Amino acid sequence: MTMRRALLVPAAIACAAAATFAQQESFSSGQNIAPVYEGWEQHADGSFTLVLGYFNRNWEEVIDLPVGADNAIEPGGPDQGQPTHFFPRRNRFVFRIRVPKDFGKKELVWTLTTHGKTERAYASLKPDYFIDDTVIMANYGAAGMGGTDSSLIGNKPPVLHVDGDKRRTLKAGESIALVAVATDDGIPKPRGMQRLNPAFASRFTVDSATGLRLSWFVYRGVGAVVFDPPQTKVWEDTRDGGGSPWSYGWRTPPVPPDGTWTVRATFRDPGSYVLRCLAHDGGLTTAEDVTVLVTP
Repeated sequence: MTMRRALLVPAAIACAAAATFAQQESFSSGQNIAPVYEGWEQHADGSFTLVLGYFNRNWEEVIDLPVGADNAIEPGGPDQGQPTHFFPRRNRFVFRIRVPKDFGKKELVWTLTTHGKTERAYASLKPDYFIDDTVIMANYGAAGMGGTDSSLIGNKPPVLHVDGDKRRTLKAGESIALVAVATDDGIPKPRGMQRLNPAFASRFTVDSATGLRLSWFVYRGVGAVVFDPPQTKVWEDTRDGGGSPWSYGWRTPPVPPDGTWTVRATFRDPGSYVLRCLAHDGGLTTAEDVTVLVTP
């Protein structure tokens, strides 16, 4: 138990009070978003990656927040690749910022102002914030509520390739085909979520279904985008029947033939969009983006 508790990232601990509050009183809308610093990774060349996510305190409200004074990462910003389309609840390990090996005691500050409230996340190389794949898998819930176990040893992120141009243009009301190929090493083995037991409805740590899955979603852009077929949620909807890998009773759908997922995305409104394709095995992820310019 001691080892497993130690594997929880500081960001998860920092959100404990918010999670406890959420159990006491939930809101469908009207609440703000808290940026979250998940931790830092080190690379063989000596450089580092700062990893960030967020906690949208609402259960239903999706918030669009363009890059600017209300959604900024400084110094060096305000745009450093952060999302502008924020799904409800906890979204972990959403984006990464590469920093040089001489980053030292510097820090980056992500500021979000929503519903009149400003919150900040401070990204630094403090030793307590070091993370690796084991920590990431534990925080996704890949081994269940226990934290981690030997079934995750050797897991590698899915291999993902998105066909076609990474920048596309079309008119409002039109659709595009999105084709992605993903494979995985079979670790962890596919595991569905247990059905809700009213006698044990509370969760003390995150739990997730495992097995290769793939979803497209809006990472940046304001306007309606309809995916056909509908995509699996990428945020932690832990409610019974919530339809996400963190929901009671959820099972990972079968991988399509040849590992090829084909989706159509229809855009109603003009604007610039970033669509993200996320391959997830329940523990580790791989993502690719496609930028779409929609003209009137």
